[in-house]
Amino acid sequence: MASGDELPAKDKKEQGKEEEKPQDGQSSDSGALAHVKHPLQNKWALWFYKTDKAKSWKANLRLVTSFDTIFVHKLHHSGLMVGTLNIKHQVKILVYNHIKAASRLQSGCDYSLFKEGIQPMWEDERNRQGGRWLVNTSKNVREQDLDRLWLETLMLLVGESFGEYSDSVCGAVVQIRAKGDKLAIWTKNAADENANVGIGRKFKERLNLPPKMNIGYEAHEDTMSKTGSITKSLLTL
Repeated sequence: MASGDELPAKDKKEQGKEEEKPQDGQSSDSGALAHVKHPLQNKWALWFYKTDKAKSWKANLRLVTSFDTIFVHKLHHSGLMVGTLNIKHQVKILVYNHIKAASRLQSGCDYSLFKEGIQPMWEDERNRQGGRWLVNTSKNVREQDLDRLWLETLMLLVGESFGEYSDSVCGAVVQIRAKGDKLAIWTKNAADENANVGIGRKFKERLNLPPKMNIGYEAHEDTMSKTGSITKSLLTL
């Protein structure tokens, strides 16, 4: 891979903040602590995109990693086993183990997390009829809150937090742009209003957005065919 195409590796300062990988058989005052792999409902793929006008859009897209398990922390005590699932901790390890935080990316770069088999592009068969809930943020949010917003979004996906509507979710994207960053959750069917409203409400609630801040749902078909810079929202929350 050419140097210009390298993935955004974490610098030494960031690497020093990374928590150690859990080891099996660690002990505690009350019993033996084990870390057991727990299968996820779906396998997820993390993608990185960096704008290079000399290349095609697909050529600028790179697969970073994929995963379908996280660790469950189990404590053996008095013959009993107690399990806890720390999704936030595990997602941080899986996603940020070898790459920069979203807030440290250059303008024109994206991170995407999609279910395996779905590429982060409108043309993919499982995205074509769908759309996205879009959160537009100002530039000052990047340093203050973007990484939290992105991590909360990843947790929603990996934790299958949309209940009966989780199957309607395709993935999520964070886009770093000079005029303001974008955060979105993609769904597979723009015509399924019930599913999209349910997903949008959970999305807005988890991000803890200000009550007066609206988010809009756009159909990919409308985004692809727009003539200006703005796509009309089908739904608003």
